[in-house]
Order: sequence, then C-alpha cells, then structure tokens
Amino acid sequence: MLRWVISFIVIALIAALLGFGGIAGAAAGIAKIIFYIFIVLFVISLVMSLVRKV
Repeated sequence: MLRWVISFIVIALIAALLGFGGIAGAAAGIAKIIFYIFIVLFVISLVMSLVRKV
C-alpha cells in the first residue's frame, strides 16, 4: 500500500511540474487518503500483535 502512496506522490509531482494543477491536486489527495488508511491498518496490526503476545 505504501507503494501506491509513493506512486501517487510521484504522479502529483510530475503533473505539478508540467502545469496540470487539477491532476496534481487529485493525485496528492488520493495519496493522502491511502497514506492515512495505511497508518490506521499499521496501528491495528501493531495492537493486534501486542495483544496476541500477552
């Protein structure tokens, strides 16, 4: 999932350099959403691994 975030950030940067503001904003927004989903899933998996060890 982190690869998707990196790819959308790269797309946003390339689009911003070429002057495509709408595409850059959309790609950056998608990257933010996927990143937050990744963080939530990471925290859930961390908590579940700690609970299973106890």
